[in-house]
Amino acid sequence: MLLAVRSFAKINFGLKIGPARADGFHELRTLYQTIALHDTVLVDVQPGSGIELRCDDPRVPLDLSNTCYRIAQRVFERTKVQASVVIQIDKRLPVQGGLGAASSNAVATMVGLERTLDLRLATEDKLRIAAEVGSDLPLFLIGGTVLGTARGEAVYPVHDLPVMHLVVVTTPVGVSTPAAFARWDELMGRRAELTGASGAGRINELGWDVFSRLSESIISQALSASEPASGVPARGGDRAETPLLDLVRAGIENDFERVVFPEYPELREVKRVLEGEGARVASLSGSGSTLYGLFDSDEEAQGAAARMTAAGHAAVPTTTLTREEYWRQMFASD
Repeated sequence: MLLAVRSFAKINFGLKIGPARADGFHELRTLYQTIALHDTVLVDVQPGSGIELRCDDPRVPLDLSNTCYRIAQRVFERTKVQASVVIQIDKRLPVQGGLGAASSNAVATMVGLERTLDLRLATEDKLRIAAEVGSDLPLFLIGGTVLGTARGEAVYPVHDLPVMHLVVVTTPVGVSTPAAFARWDELMGRRAELTGASGAGRINELGWDVFSRLSESIISQALSASEPASGVPARGGDRAETPLLDLVRAGIENDFERVVFPEYPELREVKRVLEGEGARVASLSGSGSTLYGLFDSDEEAQGAAARMTAAGHAAVPTTTLTREEYWRQMFASD
């Protein structure tokens, strides 16, 4: 049985990096938001056994290092199902672009296997499997507007923000997330030497405390909703809408810009161009190298994308996806 699954991208509305944890990861606070840009993952299940990956993009690994492979492997191990599966990834999203493409591909693979094999995986099992493979995966089991905490894998579905128009700009730069975290640690170390501030003091200076207080409010509202906070496709109550909008309007920054922009000044320039085109908010997504700008209307986003494309930027207009639309469009044909 062959099934095509849309593998949607995400952006980050703000990303605050906290202290390093005992497991080597960092504490994070971020608002994930799914958007309409997507890859397509084709899951073909046949009798037999084995996992085969196919992709025309040479940057995509076709072995165990691929998140799709690891997800399929864990699904088969958890369910004791034996089958032969071919996973074909039709790439449109950038590699190492900060849009969560590899993570989204993996979740699309899981959802595709669940449907083609007629599996009944519990929500908790799916979230656990996803978190084992990568920090960004669980958000794609929820969709819409999602609060991410811990190392990013602890996710809380909250009230969907209104649909927003945006321009997404991809660049030829590939930013390594581990390398970006290493540069962040170096920056914090240098600041500590200059100021003598404690770890907590340094984080608060960069806005961690503000984001954390708002996050705690959102988590509390999500947990008090009628559906579980980690449910699929649960949503928070209306009370969460105001603080979420306040957060986006406040333009909470992505901490990765502090270390990525100095190394890749061309990315800072793209942000300036987006702001010059009238974007209300312009930001790096994840650790980059994709940037986005939020515009007041589809017409403004279309016009800005056209002008940026004419100037040599790979700019695409698109929209955010609510949780309902995310799931409704996942199995729609192109």
